[in-house]
Amino acid sequence: MSRVNVRDFVKPYLVKKGSKFRLKDIDPDDSAGLKPDKEAAKAALAEGVDRLRDLQEKLYAQDQWGVLLMFQALDAAGKGGAIEHVMSGVNPAGVEVTSFKAPSAEERDHDFMWRNFRHLPQRGRIGIFDRSYYEEVLVVRVHPQILESQPIPKPLVTKRIWEERFEDIRAFERYFSRQGYVIRKFFLHVSQKEQLQRLRKRLDEPEKNWKFNLGDLKERARWDDYMELYQETIRETATPYAPWVVVPGNKKWFARLVVAAAIISALEELDLAFPKVDGAKRLELEEGRKLLEKAITEKKK
Repeated sequence: MSRVNVRDFVKPYLVKKGSKFRLKDIDPDDSAGLKPDKEAAKAALAEGVDRLRDLQEKLYAQDQWGVLLMFQALDAAGKGGAIEHVMSGVNPAGVEVTSFKAPSAEERDHDFMWRNFRHLPQRGRIGIFDRSYYEEVLVVRVHPQILESQPIPKPLVTKRIWEERFEDIRAFERYFSRQGYVIRKFFLHVSQKEQLQRLRKRLDEPEKNWKFNLGDLKERARWDDYMELYQETIRETATPYAPWVVVPGNKKWFARLVVAAAIISALEELDLAFPKVDGAKRLELEEGRKLLEKAITEKKK
């Protein structure tokens, strides 16, 4: 996680041009040749968290750039854990995590991106989406009945609707990036075998029972459909201004390192720095110093 190699570390998993992307080229079990040493992994992640904390503080103080991080994955792929561990040392005042479940009645009465728009981050802050508008070109395609239930004028639901949604997503992300926002989209890629093991743990381990959802097993039956759609989605929406990071997810410790490195790399591309102190601010600081010294002197009397 050193400053010298962080971008090289992320490079194999960063997709900026999606036209030739193939999901099978990313091995969910990959660990970039690193050994699964738990203590070394913890130390590397801690180093990354420290660097991220420093960068986030400058991002917040500068108040020019904003950051949007979106996490997509199948059930039990580790999105929540990755977000929790990677952002563990960042100032909560500068980060907002939003988890999107099935749309409410109010949300269905708006366009498919509306509920996400409401939670876009301010400048100087990091917004994290646990699932996003990408569900509308993934889950909705696997389950056509969802689209049928949406109050969209029937003449607009054509054979081109998915192509049109990809166009809308690219257009929005391009607009958002032009306004000074960094976008990174993460797909945590686990194998079918690994997902099965994790779902089984949710049944077998009492402390994980609360995570179990019967619907997860039903969705698992559509594995091939989801893999095909994730590949197409990444191909259609991976751009230089809003790239995807396809994270090998079988090894949680490695997935978290990749996520941390990708965020650090994105922030280091920006010209982040604490605001320079101008003449007026120096006078204010000097006045503050005098008042503080006076208060200290009076307290000693």
